[in-house]
Amino acid sequence: MRVALLQMTSSDSPKDNLAQASKMLREAKSRGADFAFLPEVMNCLSTSRKQQSDVLQHEGEDDTLLSLQKLSSELSIWLLIGSLGLKTDDPDARFANRSFVISDTGEIVARYDKIHMFDVDVTPEETYRESDGYRPGEEAVVAETPFGKIGMTVCYDVRFAKLQRALAQAGAEILTVPAAFSHVTGAAHWEVLLRARAIETGCFVIAPAQTGVHSSSRGHSRRTHGHSMVVSPWGEILADAGVSVGVTLVDVDLSLVHKARRQVPSLQHDREFSGP
Repeated sequence: MRVALLQMTSSDSPKDNLAQASKMLREAKSRGADFAFLPEVMNCLSTSRKQQSDVLQHEGEDDTLLSLQKLSSELSIWLLIGSLGLKTDDPDARFANRSFVISDTGEIVARYDKIHMFDVDVTPEETYRESDGYRPGEEAVVAETPFGKIGMTVCYDVRFAKLQRALAQAGAEILTVPAAFSHVTGAAHWEVLLRARAIETGCFVIAPAQTGVHSSSRGHSRRTHGHSMVVSPWGEILADAGVSVGVTLVDVDLSLVHKARRQVPSLQHDREFSGP
């Protein structure tokens, strides 16, 4: 299949972000893409809980989700919505960071709520407490598509190799890692982590990312790393989108999954051990 990575610089305006994504999705289709991949929180990248509360919606009424479903059907293209910030009915009013696989007829094939929350102190000036506004998911998901089985993850999940291994052992041939990666940790860790997860699992890793400085009407602005990537099951970088907004295409041959797993069948070599 031909995949398209849509690298975005989302703002805190869902309407503006939808317009940007829709234009890029049409470009991807015109260039022959079968499956397009969008980054994390593509509908609203914001550090302000007040702004998120004012503009985010519940899944059933979310304008971005409904519009992208309609556009997928119109264009006959499969789509990974890397994730949307969505309201929930949780008593503490925390949001969901939810990823979707959408079919070429506009149907929701699978949904996944990000499990691992980015609660870190990268530098004294750059701290994150994702769990203050978002509640973590609890269920790992493998999506069935005509192109192969997709193990769904989001951003910070990439640091937890047990999750990717479980997805691969459950049949995933592709791991998705939509992200809004910090520019500090991204420069140090992004490529290494993606290549490691591909090598460990024998999966393709498809990682559409946010990039640049994200304008904000409330709260402080954020800067993300970019470098959307496709990594082969052997750990080779097949595409790196750099730091510019745009559409990157790459042809993916799933026979390489089976080749890599024949050469190094480590998914079959787990052993129980005691300690430490």
